[in-house]
Amino acid sequence: MPAATPQDAATPLPRTVRVGYGLGSLCTGTFATVPGLILLYYLTNVLAVPAAVAGAAVFLPKAWDVLINPLVGALSDRSALRGGPRRPFLLIGACTLPPLFALIFAAPPLRGAAAAGYVAVLFLLAATAYAVFQVPYVTMPAEMTEDPRERGRVLGWRVGFLGVAILLSGALAPAIAHADGDTPESYRLMGIAVAVLLAVGMFGAWAATRRAPAVARSEAEPSLRAQLATARSHRPFLYLAGMWTLQALAIGVMLAGVQYFATYTLGSAGAVTPLFACLIGPLVLCMPLWNRLARRRGVTYAQWCASLLYTAGAVVLAFTGTGGPAVGYAAVVLVGIAYAGLQLLPLTMLADTLAADAARTGKRRAATFTGLWTAAETLAFALGAGVFALVLAVTGFRSSDAAHHVDQPDAALTGITAGMSVLPAVLALASLWLLHRYHEPPTEPVPLEEEPARAD
Repeated sequence: MPAATPQDAATPLPRTVRVGYGLGSLCTGTFATVPGLILLYYLTNVLAVPAAVAGAAVFLPKAWDVLINPLVGALSDRSALRGGPRRPFLLIGACTLPPLFALIFAAPPLRGAAAAGYVAVLFLLAATAYAVFQVPYVTMPAEMTEDPRERGRVLGWRVGFLGVAILLSGALAPAIAHADGDTPESYRLMGIAVAVLLAVGMFGAWAATRRAPAVARSEAEPSLRAQLATARSHRPFLYLAGMWTLQALAIGVMLAGVQYFATYTLGSAGAVTPLFACLIGPLVLCMPLWNRLARRRGVTYAQWCASLLYTAGAVVLAFTGTGGPAVGYAAVVLVGIAYAGLQLLPLTMLADTLAADAARTGKRRAATFTGLWTAAETLAFALGAGVFALVLAVTGFRSSDAAHHVDQPDAALTGITAGMSVLPAVLALASLWLLHRYHEPPTEPVPLEEEPARAD
């Protein structure tokens, strides 16, 4: 990043920087969506991996992010690489994540535990590459400008591209994977297509942010223990992060169940594409409406509305078996409308909380809090797939390969519907208690600590 003068803090960022930074969400949205949507099903229904083993293969590599994220944050803070403390990490991630992602779905002719081991190792490497990109990427807006409005514009592009990434990757990946009847070859092609989308977003963000100024510098604590100690001292952040973690877990469980719900409840594996369109389609259309509601009634009020609507949609989804597919699709549309708000509003609340913390304490701790936020979010989405796999295992789901499909017991069919609806609803209800406890206290501005700008 170019060196900044004091006046730079109030100077609008170049449009190319705002848009280019947003391109990075093509990576974050895609990597958060596709593995959660399709990887568990790929293991149980294509590679014949038992449900419990498949759940571990999906969960454990992503749980690694909880440990690697603080390390990446500390390395980025201390970086003396040419190009500044953040952008070189974006480039490293861009060079490594796309090929690793493609290799996840390019498994050799393995089945069962051996296939799970192959996928788990590649997924672990891909999760590490994603952390190398994601942690510096999330930190950058707080360092590019100190103007809240300008930072809001940057985040607006980020959220906009996030919606595009979720919609595009969530529709594209299942469509390619199911094109030839869930064959290993179709999944290999899907992995390559998604890898190209990841590369476009990651290299685009790296190239476009070369003109981004560095008007501020936030530094994360050097260890996970130190970061957790800092978080414990900030109750509003704890309640906010806890709320979003439970809601991300609910979303992760639902994403993991979409493919099973389409195949076994709606009766067609191909139904996942219209089902996902109902879930994600409202994202782009409704996000401006949630933003408008937040401006008029407050972001916390809007978050309450989105959370309650998500809970209601999940409850209605449980009646698909008795009401028919139309009830299921209608319920998913309600969930999708709420999901648009849940993607936007917690990020807005986080930005407001961090700004209040900086004004109150005079310290720049955005890197610490965003690192913990990212780790909790990643862990929750990964745990979602693991929890749904546990539901499958407990209810007796029978795994198979692409050439030999098997009938499922009634208990497994009931578990799929309950795991897709009742369980996310319970998690969303639990998050409301934390949202109720969240109150950002009034602040008395304290002069921020002066920190030298780093040249990029």
